[in-house]
Amino acid sequence: MPTAVRTLGRAFADYPFTRHVVDADDHEERVRRFQELFLTRVGMVYGRVWVAGAGRAVAVWTTPDRDPGPGFAAVGPLIGELAGARKAWFDAADRALQPFRPLRPAWFLATVGVDPDAQGQGLGRAVIRPGIEAADRAGYPAFLETSTERNVAFYQRLGFAVTAEIDLPDNGPRTWCMLREPV
Repeated sequence: MPTAVRTLGRAFADYPFTRHVVDADDHEERVRRFQELFLTRVGMVYGRVWVAGAGRAVAVWTTPDRDPGPGFAAVGPLIGELAGARKAWFDAADRALQPFRPLRPAWFLATVGVDPDAQGQGLGRAVIRPGIEAADRAGYPAFLETSTERNVAFYQRLGFAVTAEIDLPDNGPRTWCMLREPV
């Protein structure tokens, strides 16, 4: 578990969305704790988690099988604490994205990260593919949000299509919502 948390923390330390919504004061530790909450209190309890490369790649999915609402409610105050002075920006970003999230049941790729030293080795695909295949078997679409333009092409190669492109409020990053229909 510590390796997976460290991987997610390193992967998201300079990610545009987390740079925008997580306080700059002790930013990397805040991001690491933020990712730890998603992994341990949401993904592992209410969803599915895949790890590859001895923990150097991690994907956390929520699924329609279990409502993650209680997990998100439990971590909400902690996330607000980690966002610090940027909590209002976090809340505004969430509100801006909400209308573009699927209303029907879907698998949601809540977080996926590859250690920066291990990127480009196929580990991202290795941890995302099992979730896509499970969603396909269950007949559900898969959904994600990304705030890095280069990730859009990567996800398109996995069968995702852009459903919305949003400039987040408060000078936040452009964020793409993407959906993959089951095959």
